[in-house]
Amino acid sequence: MRILCIGDVVGSVGCRFLRSKLPALKKVKGIDLVVCNGENSADGNGITPVSARFLLDSGVDVITLGNHAYRRREAYELFDESPFIARPANFPEGAAPGRGIVNLDMGRRIVTVINIMGNLFLESGLDCAFDVIDRELKRAEGRIILVDFHAEATSEKRAMGYYLDGKVSAVFGTHTHVQTSDAQVLPNGTGYITDLGMTGVTHSVLGVKTEIIINKFKTKMPARFDLADGDCRLEGAIFDIDENTGKCKSAESLRIE
Repeated sequence: MRILCIGDVVGSVGCRFLRSKLPALKKVKGIDLVVCNGENSADGNGITPVSARFLLDSGVDVITLGNHAYRRREAYELFDESPFIARPANFPEGAAPGRGIVNLDMGRRIVTVINIMGNLFLESGLDCAFDVIDRELKRAEGRIILVDFHAEATSEKRAMGYYLDGKVSAVFGTHTHVQTSDAQVLPNGTGYITDLGMTGVTHSVLGVKTEIIINKFKTKMPARFDLADGDCRLEGAIFDIDENTGKCKSAESLRIE
């Protein structure tokens, strides 16, 4: 099975670019399943029912989220109702809308997608990511298991990759919006990349207008993060998974401009 995992989609401009490229990309690369991080898909951060539906209608099969998951209250009901959206499983069960795991029935097989969030430099008060993934793996129904680890620190992401090596099919990092050059298969058969990257405006600071972020660093003053305009890129990774064993056979990063 060929699985495409797409890095954080930023705003409506990122959503439109994804829609313009994804159908042809799926055909050319022979993609069977698409997982996409959509926590920034609404203009101004977060996700809305409109941006979620846009991604799903564009060819995304499962949407994962992150620290901006609950930025838009209008999406809370969607998190509870949609079987195609996973929010970080670290959030308190029963109190936070949605769930941290998707068991997607694809007919011949079930594919499990788990979303967890790191603790370093993010929501440190959330449950330990390593304890959470142990819990969620017990709920996995598929032999093929994918983990979106939404985290800031590369050390935490690398540690999670090796912690899960041989237990899941692939671990891919999101959140930093900067693609790393370490797509690989770990020793025990788990595909891995520290960060998928971003789907949004190329000449920007994580999708935001450069001058806004530069001025914020210089003045230390609050600023509204207006999204940049211009040429875009789509970044992610493709994992080839053996359907019988759930092991990853190959991993490669991807950038479409």
